[in-house]
Amino acid sequence: MKIVLFGATGHIGHGILNEALQRGHTVTAVVRDPARLSVSNPKLNVLVGDVSKPATYAAALQGADAAIASISARRDGDFASVAKSARTLLDALPKAGVKRLAWVGGAGTLQVAPGVRVIDDPHFPAAWKPEAEAQGEALDVFRASKADIDWIYISPAAMIEDGVRSGNYRVGGEQLLVDANGKSRITVADYAVALLDRVEKNDKPRQRISVAY
Repeated sequence: MKIVLFGATGHIGHGILNEALQRGHTVTAVVRDPARLSVSNPKLNVLVGDVSKPATYAAALQGADAAIASISARRDGDFASVAKSARTLLDALPKAGVKRLAWVGGAGTLQVAPGVRVIDDPHFPAAWKPEAEAQGEALDVFRASKADIDWIYISPAAMIEDGVRSGNYRVGGEQLLVDANGKSRITVADYAVALLDRVEKNDKPRQRISVAY
């Protein structure tokens, strides 16, 4: 597949890039600062661009099978840009003929009980709240969209961290997935496996899913 990846220099984005290349996909990484991307691979093209400015990556979208967006506002502190990026991609991708979009979502809006979200817990870290709320706004954008594209919003476990690639994971829906010990976790590598599996199979279009052990 030909994949356009936004956010390849980020923590999760880097894991997705590695998994996509390992599977033999051709990837165009749209980045603002190419110096932050140290990966070298014959199937990797690095394009300097900005997700908010479709003209900077319009050419890369031509003939692409799918786009993946791992967007974070943590570095810039402009959390309103997350939902704006979702709107921009939902507008730009169908115009270019791209049929699939996988969005790296947040876990904050997953439910832990009826009507109770992860972010509603009084112990939820205050430092994480702006980004969790921004991802919730992006999810609202996707759900309201009429764009002609098979988007998927993939929420990770409550804890997503470095670790081994086992290839194992579970797929859930709106509820936070926990293991037998009540823990909700997944490695970046296995999150990337789950995401690329969905992109390749296109088996969960136009919905939010969650992945965890």
